[in-house]
Amino acid sequence: MDYYRVLGIDPKLQLNLNELQQLFYGRSRELHPDRFARAEASVREAALNESSLLNDAYRALKDPVQRAEYFLKNRGFDIGEQGTKDVPPQLLEEVFELNMALEELKSGDDSARPQLATARDQFAALLAQSDVELGQLFEAHDGQPGEAVLKQIRGLLNRRRYIQNLLRDVHGYLSN
Repeated sequence: MDYYRVLGIDPKLQLNLNELQQLFYGRSRELHPDRFARAEASVREAALNESSLLNDAYRALKDPVQRAEYFLKNRGFDIGEQGTKDVPPQLLEEVFELNMALEELKSGDDSARPQLATARDQFAALLAQSDVELGQLFEAHDGQPGEAVLKQIRGLLNRRRYIQNLLRDVHGYLSN
């Protein structure tokens, strides 16, 4: 089932989250299982299934990254891990330095902790920047749909996932 159709909206990447929430609440009230408490079992089950699908649709579409992944997947794009091909070379250099600092920290050398904190801040800034770029690409695609923009979105999502994993790793090491 198409998540956009479940919520009664046109399939696009840029959504007004307040409108999406209002649509969700309205449909939730219509489909709430309590409204069908006295109905036949098949009707109750159908309402429960529709309500569950509505919840899935809302969860996926309210998050820009999940929405983009869903959108791409439904248009035949592979959204799996793409390795480092979408990662800028300067980021790979930072990752090399990060790995060296992580090894120092693992061996008990706490002098690498400030370098990791700096890396964490840089990765957080890159993640925020990629979110801004994602919004710009959403706008570009919705204004003039095309496969080229969707490919850019897929590349950005892969780069974003890579950065997010780095950020998670650094947080993990700094919290220990």
